[in-house]
Amino acid sequence: MSRWSENNGRLIFKYDAETLWIEGWGTNGLRVRATKMYQMPEEDWALLSNPSPCCTVIHISSEGASIQNGKLIAKLTAMGKLTFYNIEGKVLLDEYVRNRMDIQATYCSALEIEGREFKPLCGGDYALTMRFESNPIEKVYGMGQYQQPYLDLKGSDLELAHRNSQASVPFMISSLGYGLLWNNPAVGRVTFGKNVTSWYATSTKVLDYWITAGDTPAEIEEAYAKVTGTVPMMPEYAMGFWQCKLRYQNQEELLKVAREYKKRGLPISVIVVDFFHWPLQGEWKFDKTYWPDPEGMIEELKTLGIELMVSIWPTVDYRSENFQEMKEKGYLIRTERGFRMSMDYMGNTVHYDATNPGARAYLWDKAKQNYYDKGIKIFWLDEAEPEYSVYDFDNYRYHLGANVQVGNIYPVMYAKTFFDGMQEARQENIINLLRCAWAGSQRYGALVWSGDIHSSFESLRNQLAAGLNMGIAGIPWWTTDIGGFHGGHIEDPHFRELLIRWFEYGTFCPVMRLHGDREPHKSQQGTTGGAACLSGADNEVWSFGEEAYTICKQYLELREQLKPYITQLMQAAHEKGTPVMRPLFYDFPKDDVAWEIENQYMFGPDVLVAPILYEGVRERMIYLPKGSTWTHLWTKEKFLGGQTLQVQAPLEQIPVFIRDEMQIF
Repeated sequence: MSRWSENNGRLIFKYDAETLWIEGWGTNGLRVRATKMYQMPEEDWALLSNPSPCCTVIHISSEGASIQNGKLIAKLTAMGKLTFYNIEGKVLLDEYVRNRMDIQATYCSALEIEGREFKPLCGGDYALTMRFESNPIEKVYGMGQYQQPYLDLKGSDLELAHRNSQASVPFMISSLGYGLLWNNPAVGRVTFGKNVTSWYATSTKVLDYWITAGDTPAEIEEAYAKVTGTVPMMPEYAMGFWQCKLRYQNQEELLKVAREYKKRGLPISVIVVDFFHWPLQGEWKFDKTYWPDPEGMIEELKTLGIELMVSIWPTVDYRSENFQEMKEKGYLIRTERGFRMSMDYMGNTVHYDATNPGARAYLWDKAKQNYYDKGIKIFWLDEAEPEYSVYDFDNYRYHLGANVQVGNIYPVMYAKTFFDGMQEARQENIINLLRCAWAGSQRYGALVWSGDIHSSFESLRNQLAAGLNMGIAGIPWWTTDIGGFHGGHIEDPHFRELLIRWFEYGTFCPVMRLHGDREPHKSQQGTTGGAACLSGADNEVWSFGEEAYTICKQYLELREQLKPYITQLMQAAHEKGTPVMRPLFYDFPKDDVAWEIENQYMFGPDVLVAPILYEGVRERMIYLPKGSTWTHLWTKEKFLGGQTLQVQAPLEQIPVFIRDEMQIF
């Protein structure tokens, strides 16, 4: 009996307990699945159900088999070893196999190491390791958001799990000309080692990944977007400035800030009611003591041209009016051992189970009654990892399964909770702010921010790498807390310099949002409900001294001037999945130097941004890519591409260059 067979364009290989499927999936793409279960699991996870027609060509012989979809070819040896090639016959990716069984393999070894290793777990599932050969000259980008400064991830070891400020989005682009999605929501790791690349899942039933080939990073990115979805079109208001702080303590305080922005003639699009505006966690409504007239507040803000965003937490306090009902209906996540509690901030709480359709409908119903029907059309879905007091991933279980096996899907389902409800209410151009994402989050209107990060230049450098890799990972809507979240004292001149440099950088991010837990903290106002949660110092643009205010005002006006250009960028993100901010190589793939630059980026195709990432710096080196002319935004000097310049950067100026005399401003 042949080990290979074909069924409706799918190449099937069977040997011993393993079944392997390879099939065309989208443009120039192949989906690879393998299992040792009695049948192949059916979940598509991040992938859309075979989203576009493809014409695969399969060849089977006595010595092996191959399958081709457009520019990508996969070949199987007699023992099932997989190698991927582009249309020119160049090896893109090769399984790492070290054994004596496969005489067709490149390596014949006594090590007996499998490329696809299913290690049985007690209870029936498997710990999975997928190994590929490593090319030491390869560069790797994407994979989501990690708090480290490296853009090129080759040599990195990454946890495939979510934490506060860490978002695992397991899609990568290689400088060798391929992209790969690890389509498995299990907690695990990936190591892009010098000698081997290893993907690991703690517990799973299936190996599942998608791979594509392309001539440019843009072609690879767009193929990925076609199989996982794109963001909606961003609403016009969201392209402006968002004002936020931890935390406006009452209705009048928030309205006073909004009125002051308008009194000063400052652009503002969104203002935010942060956490603990509710009586208890799990009671998704305004506390009437401090927010007595939400409808009136929302109406006044609308007359000022400002949208109100409210914070939603997925945590449910044991004392909440909804706790018992949600527990009885199975709408809360469970613990495998110990007392049923997943977070203890401001009360003993358990997260709602976003993987449960009933729980999603229940939460949206509460949010619709208490927020949406009052006129709120944008939500801040915080704690989206979800955050645990203790990250014992093996101690939590969801409706869809154990956290170690499905946990990374949680932020996708959290975004889907609100996206589905808002879509059912016929809202268009949906956008919601989340603190985490996984592959596919983008199609549910997820704007991701980088979490509770420190207020420091070191942290700012981390955000530059995080934002660029999130874009490559397929999440084009991304932002940070301008100034960082923890540790900034509003009277400290060092922090004020950081705030200015971050504000300049934030002007050239997909969303410009000022937020933070500033020092010194304010005294507690009230003794009931959310008032027990303290508030940070003032965090408006006039809160940091006259010099900072003058500079911030300049950049608020600059952001307004950028709106027509940003609209074009958001259209490209919506239609093709194009990252709004991206590394230089994305637009200049034939420029070898562009692949080496990690401290500059392109804001769309025509604006080159070189943020100031160190305290006290007033000049820096900048590389201008080949093939274009570049105009300095501030001096209007023109330069030919393909050269490195020393550029002045006084405190009020972030180095920015415009490509080929484009009329951006």
